Amino acid sequence: MDKTEIRKLLEDLEVGKIKVDEALEKLKGFPYEDLGFAKIDSHRSLRKGFPEVIFSQSKSIEQIKEIVNRMQTSNRVILAMRATEEVYQALKEVSDRVEFYPQARAVVIGEKPQVQSAQTILIVTGGTADIPVAEEAAVTAEVMGNRVERLYDVGVAGLHRLLGNKEKLFAANVLIVVAGMEGALPSVVGGLVDKPVIAVPTSVGYGANFQGLSALLAMLNSCAPGMATVNIDNGFGAGYLASLINQMNMEKE
Repeated sequence: MDKTEIRKLLEDLEVGKIKVDEALEKLKGFPYEDLGFAKIDSHRSLRKGFPEVIFSQSKSIEQIKEIVNRMQTSNRVILAMRATEEVYQALKEVSDRVEFYPQARAVVIGEKPQVQSAQTILIVTGGTADIPVAEEAAVTAEVMGNRVERLYDVGVAGLHRLLGNKEKLFAANVLIVVAGMEGALPSVVGGLVDKPVIAVPTSVGYGANFQGLSALLAMLNSCAPGMATVNIDNGFGAGYLASLINQMNMEKE
């Protein structure tokens, strides 16, 4: 849609020729903004419920700043993942509302949304070394308006640590289980709970772990029902998916 079409759409909406839902449907196909080095999907929040997320790795500081500068004109909150301290410091020049989460390697620009669902997403890790990936998932889910709880270092090498927190496991609406090494923890959790389990393999482990491949294959081959697996170290993907699941019945609450 060009400016003329948008103006006509707004006029039709004002005089009642079309309904709000019809106008929103038309705007879902709104063009992206071409910066040359990036094409900003400016209406992704309308289609998906959350703005386009910036993958900071391999982008220059100036590119990230320009993307954020353009995005914040139409988005109340922006999430930049795989970000560094250098990215954080640079973005403070673009906005006065910037928060950095070093463990998650995430920068949040703008206003965090209020919690939109009373249901809880629980993030579980096998070990302390898995926490950076878990925090990536946690920050993503929180910025998308979810209530998030954490249960860290409860891997299968000391299963009593997990079983001592059954109340948290059973109370969660969605669980993200992050583990490296042999990747057994999601299967154990999946065999205990009646809610969706999102398994996240990490690249944590010794030589035969193959940078997370052994954990990935173990999770893909799990016999525990109700469990899905994202890619190695993909905490962001797990947090995003968990948010979609957690808020599916929000209108019925």
